Amino acid sequence: MSLGGRKVAILVENLYEDLEFWYPYYRLKEAGAEVIVVGSGSAELYRSKHGLEAKPQTTADKVSSKDLDGLVIPGGYAPDYMRRNQSMVGLVKAMNEEGKPIAAICHAGWMLVSAGVAKGRTMTCFGSIKEDVINAGAKYIDRSVVTDQNLITSRFPADLPDFCRELVAALERSKLPPVGAT
Repeated sequence: MSLGGRKVAILVENLYEDLEFWYPYYRLKEAGAEVIVVGSGSAELYRSKHGLEAKPQTTADKVSSKDLDGLVIPGGYAPDYMRRNQSMVGLVKAMNEEGKPIAAICHAGWMLVSAGVAKGRTMTCFGSIKEDVINAGAKYIDRSVVTDQNLITSRFPADLPDFCRELVAALERSKLPPVGAT
């Protein structure tokens, strides 16, 4: 499996977009990655926009970027709650400082803005937050997937095949050895 030994966190909060959480979750597992569901700590179960439940394995305040190879931030309305949690924002910032892949889709661009990692970057996002991304100093491009160094961004669920393909490729080509490798 191409991502064997890789640990990837996927953030979750209430009102996450179902497909933007579950599609990358299963695609990464299919590629052999260990996927860790990380919640804010505000609930034991998080409900999607359409009522699906996701149970976190841990909370952001208990996770270190040093223990992860990559991070996925699904969209929906969840990023508006995520960005209010300093541990979640701090995890995004730390992952960026370490140059590890961060994949953000739809409204997840808000997390990149709140973590201060959008400035000077090229990215895409859901159209309604385009101005927020531009005002944070990013260059916006309307494309299915945009990769700028370690950041991978997409616009909405229809972009998920391109988004996941680029995420898996970024994790495969990462120069960093898998976490825990000697």
